[in-house]
Amino acid sequence: MTSKVSAMIFAAGLGTRLYPLTADKPKALVEINGKTLLQIAIEKITAEGIRHIVVNVHHFSDLMKNYIATHSFDADVMISDESDELLDTAGGLKQAEPLLRDAEHILLYNVDILSNINLQKLMDSHIRDNALATLAVRERNTRRYFIFDEDSMQLCGWQNMKTGEKKMARMASHEKLLAFSGIHVVNREIMNHIPPHQKMSMTPLYLQLAQNQSIRGYMHQDDSWCDVGKYEDWENKIWEK
Repeated sequence: MTSKVSAMIFAAGLGTRLYPLTADKPKALVEINGKTLLQIAIEKITAEGIRHIVVNVHHFSDLMKNYIATHSFDADVMISDESDELLDTAGGLKQAEPLLRDAEHILLYNVDILSNINLQKLMDSHIRDNALATLAVRERNTRRYFIFDEDSMQLCGWQNMKTGEKKMARMASHEKLLAFSGIHVVNREIMNHIPPHQKMSMTPLYLQLAQNQSIRGYMHQDDSWCDVGKYEDWENKIWEK
């Protein structure tokens, strides 16, 4: 990677879908095969050569701070503290802006995602396309989809299959519905579009920006991928399938 890249791991969630595993710890400190989800995510990111990582904390934030302080990683791991207020993904990114000031591009990674996705190829695609944001996406069954133009992979909209709600930011010549993988890359300029000190998700931000900005999709269909954020997934050990 020729550009300056940092990473942010979203780890501040309440972990309600993982209860009772999160009764006494945050989701990020739940373990798979002796490793916490946070350690797995950090090792995945550092394997790509990224040496500056920000982790946001809220739920059981003291446990998170102590864990990071007492473990060694192959990176400079900094904490963005949301103990007072959970700001969601876009709000959390904006809150972490001072810790990411040296980055040209920021890899965003949900702590409950397990994947062998090639992050180098994702970053290369993002930089080559000169995109404001690039979202890792797949064809899989889900309730909510992003809608892309099949030819350009430009984000055009969003659809909730359960409620039928559909939001379009721009027209697509050929609509392609794809599921978001919880892994994305943004140019630091996106910070200029996020209001400070507000709770906000990346989804409405991306839809707003897609009207006149390059928000791209990156297909990684052949990679392994699973979201381990639900308790039934742990009971079934979906990562072993």
